[in-house]
Amino acid sequence: MTPRIRTPLEITFSVWRAMFLREALDRLFEARAAWFWLLFEPIAYIGVHAFGFETFHIRQIGGMAINMWIISGFVGFMLWRRTWMQVLHGIDSNRAFFAYRQVKPFDVAIVRATLELFLMVPISIVIMSLAISMGHGMRLNTQNPIWLPQDPLLVFEAAFALSLLGLGFGLITSVAMRFVPEIDHIFKIIYLPLYYISGALLPLQLYVPAPYQHYVVANPLVDGLELMRLGFYPDYTPLKGVSLSYAYGWALGLLFFGLMLYKRFSKKLVMR
Repeated sequence: MTPRIRTPLEITFSVWRAMFLREALDRLFEARAAWFWLLFEPIAYIGVHAFGFETFHIRQIGGMAINMWIISGFVGFMLWRRTWMQVLHGIDSNRAFFAYRQVKPFDVAIVRATLELFLMVPISIVIMSLAISMGHGMRLNTQNPIWLPQDPLLVFEAAFALSLLGLGFGLITSVAMRFVPEIDHIFKIIYLPLYYISGALLPLQLYVPAPYQHYVVANPLVDGLELMRLGFYPDYTPLKGVSLSYAYGWALGLLFFGLMLYKRFSKKLVMR
């Protein structure tokens, strides 16, 4: 009996499934208590900044309680940043697998980006559960507290846009780093400022004058994070001009440009 020949799509999904399982095991069990550090980083950042704002008696931003404001924004930013970093270093971490002709550089990128999106679900649930257990709601009014996101669809749409932004940016920067390895030092330098200019941990409404806020909104990360907060709490007042279509426009533009670079330099990317 002649064996059935698998279609290219079936082969692709088989490669993605195998790589997904391998990447998941590496992320969770490669180092001692690796799963713990996945949780500790966001909890530590959120705790330190929440304590700082409470010290200066900043209790709410745009009508949203400061603790939940930080959580909803930082979770979205962490999704973007981790996706970018995983895609950025994906080729070097999986170079041995390119010996198999079925494995392409984009396979590594899409698998790592998907894994980060999956990992953020339990991480977000744990963080939200901790906040709720300590009595933190979306607003300061304890008579009618709001504990859970009020528009889950908007939260998912904004989170998916941030994931695509990380994937597209990771594709482009990974090609750039292949030709200029020293550029990785520049990425490490801009790593910390991105936390603040994106509005993940710094309330831009308080520090950027209203006439100049449209320049801030030109950053698609700001749009994604502000819309995530709006999905958590519909009464939140975001920066003027934020748009989900704008964030997706940037995400798809970066993604298509990154795919063109991967196609153009496919052989260069897998060379040692």
